[in-house]
Amino acid sequence: MNSKKMYSICFAIAISISSYAQKIKIKESNENIGGGKHPALIVNIYDVNPSDAEDAFKAFMKKYGGKRSSQDGGVFIDNATIKDISENTVDIYGIANGSKSDLNITFAIAFDLGGVFVSSDIKDKYKIAEKIVYEFALQTTKDAIEKELKDAKKAQSKLEDAQNNLESDNKSLKTDIENYKSKIKKAEEDIVKNLSDQEKKKSEIEVQKKVVDGISGKLNAVD
Repeated sequence: MNSKKMYSICFAIAISISSYAQKIKIKESNENIGGGKHPALIVNIYDVNPSDAEDAFKAFMKKYGGKRSSQDGGVFIDNATIKDISENTVDIYGIANGSKSDLNITFAIAFDLGGVFVSSDIKDKYKIAEKIVYEFALQTTKDAIEKELKDAKKAQSKLEDAQNNLESDNKSLKTDIENYKSKIKKAEEDIVKNLSDQEKKKSEIEVQKKVVDGISGKLNAVD
């Protein structure tokens, strides 16, 4: 792929990610999460199915430490360290809502400070949590678009390889035709020469027959 085409694709991805970034909205809601009805931050994620979103959540939250596991139909991170939210460890819950066929799912994330969940009532902590949730949604959407691009480029590469093979076959067939034409032309020339040689040989045979007849005549005369 030439550099101009690659630049165009990268530019298109950047525009696409920027467009999705503007669509990402976070709202607060009381959800059934963390063993009860608790405040959670809800964010929309694009081009990702629920299962992949939860895997992405586990990977994204790895930087905060803690033990990651599946729990109550979602993800539980036990004893994460987020100093900007709390000096103590934080338990984090994440649940994806939507179906595999949806292009837009929602993801609920709750931060448990030890019985008290982060909410907009705790403004400073809520802003930090909101920033984390936004970065997760943006990164997950970006990764999904980049995977989509990788798959598309892979499919394009296969098509281009197939096209190159067809062009190579076409060149080979044309070469075969030229070779066959050359062989046919030579064969035609050989046929003409062969017919000429046959006529000459016939003349030589006639001459030789006369020689044979002459010798035979001499032999009969002796008898």
